[in-house]
Amino acid sequence: MFIPTRAAGLEALHDFVPRAGADYRRDRNHDLGPSRTNVSGLSPYIRHRLVTEQEVVDAVLDRHSLHAAEKFVQEVFWRTYWKGWLEQRPEVWRRYRRDTRALLAAELPAGYEDAVAGRTGIDAMDAWAHELVETGYLHNHVRMWFASIWVFTLELPWQLGADFFLRHLLDGDPASNTLSWRWVAGLQTRGKTYLATTENISRYTDGRFAPTGLATTARALDEEPFPAATPIAPEAVDGAVGSQVGLVLHEDDLEPTSLLDVLGSDAPVLRATAVSTDAAGRSPSPVAPLVGAFTDAAGRDAAARTPADAAGRPASVIGSGSAAVADWARSEALDTVLAPYAPVGPAQERLDALRSELAATGIALVTLRRAWDGRAWPLASRGFFPFKERIPGLVRAAG
Repeated sequence: MFIPTRAAGLEALHDFVPRAGADYRRDRNHDLGPSRTNVSGLSPYIRHRLVTEQEVVDAVLDRHSLHAAEKFVQEVFWRTYWKGWLEQRPEVWRRYRRDTRALLAAELPAGYEDAVAGRTGIDAMDAWAHELVETGYLHNHVRMWFASIWVFTLELPWQLGADFFLRHLLDGDPASNTLSWRWVAGLQTRGKTYLATTENISRYTDGRFAPTGLATTARALDEEPFPAATPIAPEAVDGAVGSQVGLVLHEDDLEPTSLLDVLGSDAPVLRATAVSTDAAGRSPSPVAPLVGAFTDAAGRDAAARTPADAAGRPASVIGSGSAAVADWARSEALDTVLAPYAPVGPAQERLDALRSELAATGIALVTLRRAWDGRAWPLASRGFFPFKERIPGLVRAAG
């Protein structure tokens, strides 16, 4: 369904743009199965920034007014909002990671194996589990229903459901996935849950599914409070760039040309370029082969598009761990490694480890944060609705 290249992402964007206005607003919540055309299918490309959010919004607003395409533009900004919210509260991610490891290391709860294998006996739930495993994708409305049934009908830990999604979704995004599951469970907006109902599922699947036996109440989960939010640092470039500079891309941002625009006229001549991706870091459990293959192929596509270094060499595709990147930097005699800024999640964990490894041998890691993120993330300090009011201004600021 999804070809892991920038060219395929741009083609999908071109095909969808005519439907991004009234058609999307009218039909977006309906799920008619894997052959659906009422949504864009762009999320795997946006998640890895094979195509950037800026490019998507620009293309849509070249064809439609902001008013006509408001619902679609808001969906693009939802992912940005979730990243900005989690960026200010990283302990939410850390606790999710700790809880998931503990749950997976212990005896798994009754019903978990049946749920992930599509053997619950709830026809809709089982069909969705198979679709997720077989295609790496689920419609957004289905994700909400699935999470609600998982938490309130099957009474399984939300963390294990979030982990199941993150291991199998091609567009699995640490912020969007984690915080959406928390929202369904009543943790993200405290006390506000999402309850899947037979009527709603039947209506929006055009009668394909009408599951019975679903929970009729959804009591919000509870948890220990988190530390207060921390401000986002304003710097787009978080350090001094030396004279022997290399660029390494990771799976959170695979579009090098516009990334280097962050440096403007100060962009250095690159001594070496590389790509290092690691889908396996999403979970303590094995990540789906589809996800691993998509991520690796997207990395190879990015390497082919990355500017050659000063000697005319193409970008290298190197190992996934921080040690592999540090070895590459030392072998190239670099004093600075440039990388895209990684929001809270596995890629950021990897960059944190890399920073320490490089510093031990006198090499600096400098990250580049796009203007899109720098403008929007600090505004994600409260709920989405206050953020939504700022979207027109963000669109204008983005040009």
